[in-house]
Amino acid sequence: MTLNDQPALLLIDIQKGLNDLAYYGGQRNNPRAEERAAEILDFWRTQQLPVVHIKHTGTPPSPLTKGTPGNDFKEIARPVKGETIFEKETNSAFIGTQLDEFLNRKGIINLVLVGLTTAHCISSTARMAGNLGYNTYIISDATATFNTLGIDGKPYEAKLVHDICLATLKNEFATILDTESLLELLSP
Repeated sequence: MTLNDQPALLLIDIQKGLNDLAYYGGQRNNPRAEERAAEILDFWRTQQLPVVHIKHTGTPPSPLTKGTPGNDFKEIARPVKGETIFEKETNSAFIGTQLDEFLNRKGIINLVLVGLTTAHCISSTARMAGNLGYNTYIISDATATFNTLGIDGKPYEAKLVHDICLATLKNEFATILDTESLLELLSP
């Protein structure tokens, strides 16, 4: 992937409602994920590359419920005029949106995913992107997830969940990079 490939940055669910740690499992990994995502977003804007914001519209009692403050984008990665926004009601950014049509119309085949959460919307979007034929890159330190309870009620720490999710996506659905490696790869 190079700058000439015009890769699209997908900022997934970087929303205020995901600050509700109690609702989502008590703890999360990568507390600086949004800062890394903002760093990448700044690079994308400077290079005038395609930026797509994905917003999850949950239903009560979700902190992401449409029309509530939790549904708003976090200031650190708020869209600016001219950037594309798609709202979704499911985990995948491709379901119920025009994302695939938008990317095809623009001739975009390389996607860089950042945001929340690795175990849900990042994973679902990456799997679909891979199945649809996109070259997909997930940025490990610009994504995060929460503690999770196993099927037997056993708690799993967010870092372990994050690492396992990325391991299951690696090389089959996506290339996994960190922010530094991504920016180095794309630096002019």
